[in-house]
Amino acid sequence: MSTSNQSNAAAVRAFRVLETLAGAQRPLALTELVQALGLPKQTVHRILVQLMDAWLITRGAGDRLYECSPRVRALAVNVLMHAGPAAARHALLEQLVEKIGETCNLTMLSGNDVVYVDRVETEWPLRMHLQPGSHVPLHCSASGKLLLSFLPKDRRERMIETLPLRAYSERTITDRDVLRRELAVTRRRLLSINDQEHLQGLIAIAVPVMLGRNRACAAIAVQAPVGRLSLDDLLAFEPDLRHAAEETAKTFAA
Repeated sequence: MSTSNQSNAAAVRAFRVLETLAGAQRPLALTELVQALGLPKQTVHRILVQLMDAWLITRGAGDRLYECSPRVRALAVNVLMHAGPAAARHALLEQLVEKIGETCNLTMLSGNDVVYVDRVETEWPLRMHLQPGSHVPLHCSASGKLLLSFLPKDRRERMIETLPLRAYSERTITDRDVLRRELAVTRRRLLSINDQEHLQGLIAIAVPVMLGRNRACAAIAVQAPVGRLSLDDLLAFEPDLRHAAEETAKTFAA
C-alpha cells in the first residue's frame, strides 16, 4: 500500500472513532470502541492517543471513558448552522415567528451549556439580542432544562452534580434536588418552562426535536418579555412549536 493510501486509511479509521463517539449516548470505554469498530485493540488505542493529542477527544478524570471534545462539538454546531438543511430549519423558525410574533430559536447541547444553532428575532423593539452560536446556561433556560432532562440517566446525574448552579435571578433553581424534580416533570410532559429564571422579566417555553422515542437532538423555544405575554399566552402556542419541532426533526433524520 502506498504512503498516500495508508494516510487515507488512517484518516478514515480516525473518523470512524469520532463518528462512533459522537453517536453514543454516553462516553465509551476502549473495549466498547473495539467491539463497535471491529478493529484491533492496539489500533484503536493508537488512534485514541492521536485524537487526544489533537484535542479531538477527551477522557474523564480518573476513568477510562472517551468522548468527543469541546473542539469537535463546536465543529458540529458550525456544520449545523451552515450546512444545507440549515436553510430549511431557518425557514421553519421564520414561519413560527410570523405566527407567534415573538423570538424563536433552535438550540442544542454543547458541553455544559446550550448553544443557539439558529435564531429568528421578533420585530418588537423590546427583545433580547442573541446571535447564533451564543451560549446560555443549562439549569435556568427552557431549552437547557429540556435537553438536560433527556440525557441518559448516568450522564444527566453527573451533570446535575457538577453544574455550577449560579443564580441569575431570584427565580433561578440553585438546589440540585429541586432541579432533579423539575427535570422529571419536564421529561414527562415533553415541555420545559423558563419563568424568569435566566433574566428577570423574560419567559420562555421549549419543546424537543425528537429523533426516536427517547432521544431529543435539539429544542425549539419561544421567548417573550412578561410585559407583552404571559406564560399562559406562550403555552397557547405549544401546538405550533410541536409542529415546527416535528418538521425540524425530518431535517436531522435526512
